[in-house]
Amino acid sequence: MSLVIVGLGITLGKHLSERAHSEIDSADTVFALVDGLALAWLQKQRPDMISLHPFYQQGETRLQSYQLMRDRVMDAVKEGGRVCAVFYGHPAVFADVPHMLMKAADAANINARLDPGISADACLYADLGLDPGRRGVTGMEATQFLIFKRQIDPGSLLILWQVGVTGDLTLKRFDTEPNRLALLTEKLCQWYPNDHEVILYEANIYPIGECRADYIPLSELANQPTSQITTLVVPPLTEPLAVDHLWRQRLEAL
Repeated sequence: MSLVIVGLGITLGKHLSERAHSEIDSADTVFALVDGLALAWLQKQRPDMISLHPFYQQGETRLQSYQLMRDRVMDAVKEGGRVCAVFYGHPAVFADVPHMLMKAADAANINARLDPGISADACLYADLGLDPGRRGVTGMEATQFLIFKRQIDPGSLLILWQVGVTGDLTLKRFDTEPNRLALLTEKLCQWYPNDHEVILYEANIYPIGECRADYIPLSELANQPTSQITTLVVPPLTEPLAVDHLWRQRLEAL
């Protein structure tokens, strides 16, 4: 018995690795949590593919749904054979079920592997022409930023993921509301001016077309449409980085 977890990448037909393709073809059982064209493609490749989407049940939290998905896959693994679980993007980035599966497999002493895939942040850097090595980068989930005490360096790039579900404390919603985005804006304004230009980004999931990259002043965030895949990108302020003279002097003295 074994489990391998793979990602399809973001753009179907462009990001699927040969290794992931091979694992999907050769597995005895294939589970999938992907959407749209990716799901249709998988159904053609593996007509016996088992979708995990039905485990999203009205009234249940996302965590409860994820636990049911984990248990379904692990039941199949324990029955024997090779199981492949397929996820959108990079299966270890903003994906709870793969990590839950790896933990469960480890606890059961079952051979399991999680393979990397192309993630939304890799697409973001390429599409927007941003280099995280230039000024550094801080990234976190938008609601986490909003409700916890997090320190932001406005001299570096800030990426807030899942801005389209900002403020959902129930783990049951898949959208947000303007007043919640307004609250997010208010907190961001502790570090950035109202007119600071930010970017609403959505990677292109289709083989043709373009990504979404809407450049807006921070003050307009609450008035913009968002979805589950919307990311808020906050470029660094243009001021030069402040030199830490103590540590520079110590470095030069070596």
